[in-house]
Amino acid sequence: MSLTPDSAAAMTQGWLTGAGLIMAIGAQNALVLRQGLLRRHVAPVVLFCSLSDVILIALGLFGLGTLIASSPLLLNVFRWGGAAFLLLYGLKAAQRAWVGAGSLQAQASGTDLRATLLSAAAMTFLNPHVYLDTVLLLGTVGAQFADVAGVDLRWAFGLGAGLASVMWFSLLGFGAAAAAPMLSKPWVWRAIDGAVALLMWFLGFQLLLGPLGA
Repeated sequence: MSLTPDSAAAMTQGWLTGAGLIMAIGAQNALVLRQGLLRRHVAPVVLFCSLSDVILIALGLFGLGTLIASSPLLLNVFRWGGAAFLLLYGLKAAQRAWVGAGSLQAQASGTDLRATLLSAAAMTFLNPHVYLDTVLLLGTVGAQFADVAGVDLRWAFGLGAGLASVMWFSLLGFGAAAAAPMLSKPWVWRAIDGAVALLMWFLGFQLLLGPLGA
């Protein structure tokens, strides 16, 4: 698996595609942002989400993405399930924005590491929208690198996409932690929750209005 011009091109394409998909704020990104702002369990959450993305990307590139794309039933399951998940998450964020939840310091005294990682696992593996991005879309794009001049370069595409995930989650989590002292006022937190709610609803309705595989 030496780095050649073709593999470098596949890696670059993987990085660009992965970055373009992951930078859209979803439930998983919102959780990392929240933990960063709370300055609580940031490194474990960043590591968990990064490794989870790498695993899902690999599954998408080497079979699962093709399986989902070829099954109208699975496409509908992920479409409707993803929409329901995002709309529900948006509702919870809207409720927090409406009632307020105090300062960041007050919230930071709550959830322990185990519960936080369980929440991260739910946002990752129980969220159908994550599979649409990492498994289906990246798997479909990466499939074109299965035979480049007789060489399978899907590994290079996946490496680039995985690197994009690691870089983004690190920037999001640790960047938010660095900015937390400037964002400690309750009204700022409520505004963030409100923005997250609107983004979740936008993504959810986008799934409902745009049939997959069309």
